[in-house]
Amino acid sequence: MSADLSQLVKAYDVRGVVPDQWDESLAELFGAAFVQVTGASALVTGHDMRPSSPGLSAAFARGAAARGVDVTEIGLCSTDQLYYASGAFGLPGAMFTASHNPAKYNGIKMCRAGAAPVGQDTGLAEIRQLVESWLDSGVPEVSGPTGTITQRDTLEDYAAHLRGLVDLTSIRPLKVVVDAGNGMGGHTVPTVFAGLPLTLVPMYFELDGTFPNHEANPLDPANIVDLQARVRVEGADLGIAFDGDADRCFVVDENGDPVSPSAITALVASRELARNGGTGVVIHNLITSWSVPEVVKENGGTPVRTRVGHSFIKAEMAKAGAIFGGEHSAHYYFKDFWNADTGMLAALHVLAALGGQDGTLSALVAQYDRYVGSGEINSTVDDQQARLAAIRAAYENQTDLTLDELDGLTVSSADWWFNVRPSNTEPLLRLNTEARDEATMGKVRDEVLGIIRG
Repeated sequence: MSADLSQLVKAYDVRGVVPDQWDESLAELFGAAFVQVTGASALVTGHDMRPSSPGLSAAFARGAAARGVDVTEIGLCSTDQLYYASGAFGLPGAMFTASHNPAKYNGIKMCRAGAAPVGQDTGLAEIRQLVESWLDSGVPEVSGPTGTITQRDTLEDYAAHLRGLVDLTSIRPLKVVVDAGNGMGGHTVPTVFAGLPLTLVPMYFELDGTFPNHEANPLDPANIVDLQARVRVEGADLGIAFDGDADRCFVVDENGDPVSPSAITALVASRELARNGGTGVVIHNLITSWSVPEVVKENGGTPVRTRVGHSFIKAEMAKAGAIFGGEHSAHYYFKDFWNADTGMLAALHVLAALGGQDGTLSALVAQYDRYVGSGEINSTVDDQQARLAAIRAAYENQTDLTLDELDGLTVSSADWWFNVRPSNTEPLLRLNTEARDEATMGKVRDEVLGIIRG
């Protein structure tokens, strides 16, 4: 097929509409290119429940095997289950998923051995260049035998590995509602939660890549309305929602109220620090709450602030030898999980923390939720840099403020902060702000939006 790879190859992965933007013939080329760039002699593949995923994954495996590489197919899995296989087997991996995107999309998340990410700066640009050249000239022949393609089920091993990283032995019985959004959580949750003293109320566990109930994107408040209502009706202790490939988890308390990912980051950080003797580095991106570095310091740890994006988090995790990292988008990274992100492990931490005491989840997380945040507000703009310059000009001469440009523009005072970041893929500016009280937050938010939207 003819393909515009500039629209298909993103900063961290491959993602586009099937079959309009890519198909199995292109997936085969990606398999061959992945082998050449990584130098793999063997690799592992997995896929989600989208209708196009099995065919794309099989084509990738064929492209890799044709170049002499042995492929282990683990089949239906969550993205963090693929990372588990990459780490446990010491193999590069490829996961076929478009995460929370609508059904017509699919993609590839690639990693080197040990779940090390492959992004634009770590091999993805070279993979794209090879595929583009082969679209014109064809894939060059290689000598030697074709590699093997074998199947292996890793679900039980993945579940056992996760349960070995959290002490769940003394938790009290809990009633938990889980909304899998017809995504891969419906495949992994029953096995991971098996044997725990939980009354599990499943929602949308049927694997269906057409997402008949709602988009598998719990970051959008509209997609957790069903979960919130069910928690209240059931009188459950908490609710958990997973995205389409089940690598992110979102939590609601016993009242059905959302628990911010920053509060979950702070909660898990305190537990991981305790597990590591009250010491260690914790990574957080620059739009997580002030409460995260505060809690890390209170528990003996060292907080390190990074840019937004999993490639930056994972790179900093490795560089700093960090024990844990968290993002506002509900990605949670663990040293003991090859620095990769796993929402399932974060969910087990929440269950262990809640089940290890007698109080409610809302009371438990109150200590980690200290400030008032706006959430992320997106605005379409004609000129991102001009708007950023206007914001900088409005604040840079105020003596009680600090400005930094680690990622977009962050402006901080003693009582509030805001960050404005340009989208890499759309003509958008993304605003996040936080303050010590609701009135201050609203004032700062509206002031900055007034500049952004002119």
